[in-house]
Amino acid sequence: QVQLVESGGGLVQAGGSLRLSCAASERTFSDYNMGWFRQAPGKQREFVAGITRSGGSTTYTDSVKGRFTISKDNAKSTVYLQMNSLKPEDTAVYYCAAGRSRFYTRQPNFDSWGQGTQVTVSS
Repeated sequence: QVQLVESGGGLVQAGGSLRLSCAASERTFSDYNMGWFRQAPGKQREFVAGITRSGGSTTYTDSVKGRFTISKDNAKSTVYLQMNSLKPEDTAVYYCAAGRSRFYTRQPNFDSWGQGTQVTVSS
């Protein structure tokens, strides 16, 4: 299990940008697929983006394609989520997650979770 700490959330106007970071206390960070999830009030936790161990493959939920970019720096044991053209419907608590499954698009694929960081997008 990996200890994960998210940062970078905050309040931004629609159309603005934020970059979330997730730092891992794990020297074998490169062994893990990483994902970003989000949960808005009254809604279930939703997959946002995922990236493979080497960072060579990524996937995104349809609603963020073209706006969000996930990246992974194994040397720094950090995963990022660059969020551009933010919309009010992006408002949620964002969580990063780590897993060793060969799949990386659903909650059961991950067994380590961060504490979450709030992202609020105003109209």
